[in-house]
Amino acid sequence: MPNILAIETSSETASCALLRGDAVISRVSSGVRTHSQAVLPMIQELLAEAGIALKDCDAIAYGSGPGSFTGVRTACGVAQGLAFGGKLPAVPVVTLDAMALACHQQHGAAEVLVVLDARMGEVYWAQYRFENGMPVAVLPPVLSAPADVQPQGAPVACGNGLSAYAEAFPVGGFAEVMPHAEQIAQLAAVAFAAGRTVTAAEAQPLYLRNKVAYTQAERRDMAAAKPAEGGA
Repeated sequence: MPNILAIETSSETASCALLRGDAVISRVSSGVRTHSQAVLPMIQELLAEAGIALKDCDAIAYGSGPGSFTGVRTACGVAQGLAFGGKLPAVPVVTLDAMALACHQQHGAAEVLVVLDARMGEVYWAQYRFENGMPVAVLPPVLSAPADVQPQGAPVACGNGLSAYAEAFPVGGFAEVMPHAEQIAQLAAVAFAAGRTVTAAEAQPLYLRNKVAYTQAERRDMAAAKPAEGGA
């Protein structure tokens, strides 16, 4: 089994994991101003705990998104730097795939709907079924308004988009399931074994949205529209 070092910073929590065979160790950090301050120290701790160096890893995996623009850029940038420095391949892993795997592992769900808060009144979402313990996309990741989330059948729902837009999801779900580097590492090991890797130069974030935030003009327009909507 390969040694996979994984980085996940697409949400409010940053995590790193080291997968060696069937064993995985990890570190989690939250409450820091930027994830970039926490990632490298966590990686150093993991390598020291395992008694190995970066050169002993077989690949660098990272949560490629979708998620926070700054977060997915951080994970990709750190992965690129480590891959360049260690002359290692990189393995991008879709964030929602990792969330689905976490939901499957923690709750035994065979059909999973992942809903991640994308801010700006939108969510990233996808639906999965599981084959041999691995997620297969039934509905691939998309960006939409919460009301436009239309799953097939009755999957188990998870992700912080459920609580962020509770009015759109009255049945609730497992809101505590969030992206984590442990699942990034596990999915990356499968991808690595299948030869699905990229070079450091080829590593890119996955963006489903081309806007980071509303402009000041757009915010003024939305504020002006609210009284009109209320009087309609």
